[in-house]
Amino acid sequence: MQENKGTNGKNQLRSSETTFGRQRTGARSLWRANGMRDEHFGQPVIAVANSFTQFVPGHVHLHETGQMIKSEIGKLGCFAAEFNTIAIDDGIAMGHDGMLYSLPSREIIADSIEYMCNAHKADALIAIGNCDKIVPGMLMAAMRLNIPFVYVSGGPMEAGKSNGESLDLIDAIVRGADSSYSDEELAQTERIACPTCGSCSGMFTANSMNCLAEALGLALPGNGTVLATHAKRKELMLNAARLIAENAKSHYFNGDNSVLPRTIATREAFMNAMSLDIAMGGSTNTVLHLLAIAREGEVEFSMQDIDNLSRNVPVLSKVAPSSKYHIEDVNRAGGVMGIMNELHKGGLLNPNVTRVEGGRLGEVLESYDITIHEPEEAAQSIYSAAPGNVVNTELASQHTRYEELDIDRENGCIRDIEHAYEQDGGLAVLFGNIARKGCIVKTAGVDSSVLRFTGRARVYHSQDEACDAILNDQVVPGDVVLILYEGPSGGPGMQEMLYPTSYIKSKKLDKKCALITDGRFSGGTSGLSIGHVSPEAAAGGEIALLRDGDAIEIDIPGRTIHAQLSDEELQARRKEEEQHQDKAYSPRKRNRKVSKALQIYSKVVSSADQGAVRIL
Repeated sequence: MQENKGTNGKNQLRSSETTFGRQRTGARSLWRANGMRDEHFGQPVIAVANSFTQFVPGHVHLHETGQMIKSEIGKLGCFAAEFNTIAIDDGIAMGHDGMLYSLPSREIIADSIEYMCNAHKADALIAIGNCDKIVPGMLMAAMRLNIPFVYVSGGPMEAGKSNGESLDLIDAIVRGADSSYSDEELAQTERIACPTCGSCSGMFTANSMNCLAEALGLALPGNGTVLATHAKRKELMLNAARLIAENAKSHYFNGDNSVLPRTIATREAFMNAMSLDIAMGGSTNTVLHLLAIAREGEVEFSMQDIDNLSRNVPVLSKVAPSSKYHIEDVNRAGGVMGIMNELHKGGLLNPNVTRVEGGRLGEVLESYDITIHEPEEAAQSIYSAAPGNVVNTELASQHTRYEELDIDRENGCIRDIEHAYEQDGGLAVLFGNIARKGCIVKTAGVDSSVLRFTGRARVYHSQDEACDAILNDQVVPGDVVLILYEGPSGGPGMQEMLYPTSYIKSKKLDKKCALITDGRFSGGTSGLSIGHVSPEAAAGGEIALLRDGDAIEIDIPGRTIHAQLSDEELQARRKEEEQHQDKAYSPRKRNRKVSKALQIYSKVVSSADQGAVRIL
């Protein structure tokens, strides 16, 4: 019988429950059938969670990565076993009832990883993801399990190039509803907007989350910004494989608990990550996901924390859809570490949090600072990784390098605090009589002319109804489009609203109208788009009481959102609504088939201010 090495350290191997003792003869026999050899018994068993799928360009290139990582872990004496989890492409699912399944899939991803790791008693976990719900689902699972963990992304997509212009998915969607573009121009846009594998090239939710994983300390520098097509992405993956093996051994054989997710992703780390999100004008979805991840780790982190940070953190980087820049440009300017370095110089980060690769954040920021006279080779190597500008779906297929890095902190992609794009943050939390528990707006995408806006309500009980109204010119300047019953429970599933916001932009109304919803937006959304209204309509939120013609006041600098209705009028409307009894606070003008799976989700999910987590 092999000796259980884990029992000699301070932390016993979880896998020993399946690998040691006479009663585990059958389990050991099955492990051997999986490829485990004598020398593996007593070493950590590392789960490799891969989100490969041929439905999503952000994941289509991940087919071989799990086995590549397994092989690298094996070289360090550990046994690795790969399994797959689901991934939904929001761009393909958007605009129809497929989007109802997107946010709920986050919980399924977290559950599937928990199931696999706990059922087989995995000792450690490395997760390979890339897109919107997949990244937070993996991080939620890591916080639940609290075993040695490293996250590594598949990397961002290159931006499309046409006549010196950089294009992305949002350009394709917006132009599709803009009659000024010919069919030939649309066909050309369609072919070049998404030229490679990887997560869509702007600061949309996928790339925002990959950057935040790096900021939380659970992923290596470069995770959020090194392109999927570049050889550096493969190198990053191999480094992550080596790191998880080293950290697993350190935890189980040396009693090192500093490598655990809950030790790394503390309240201070979440505050740092949210500061980065505000500074880079990330997706509003990240608020939803950070709240959920924190909740899984029992970390105190709330909408009030986000509101407080948003009042003090400036916008240091604007990326598509809010500017001409794309993620490849952020990488050239020093990536996530570059933005965090500028925040640190302004005293807006806690430099003492630890990271998965060891050391404290302040030390790592110093090592990856490209603005110093002679940057370290590791930093130059990562941030000089450039797009190949060749259409392909192959991981690490090119070695192109930038001749010069972008260290211009006055006019470049990443700014210092003195030359910030805006001194007010890129995300804001608004409160008021139609959002008692808050709502979110991506201020980095709002034109300064409409930071304060008053308009008349146009109420719709579904995204589809609102889209039809916008496309048929029923929405006019001065309108506030209200989309109700699209929250986590009311949808159910809290659909992304990229199509109505894009159509508003297509109709040239993005500086003349507002959109408010208890649903959510894609990271590709811009304009005066306010989501995550809490409590949601289906939970009895005041947003359910609004009617066509009500005057709505939005004051982003003042952080308020208000219907010009007295408390008495709102109370009278509530009594009227409640007369509908079991049909109260439900859409009575909508014909939507909801599956049993989604009905179950609807009954247990919270409003957005709690991260749309399940509450039992």
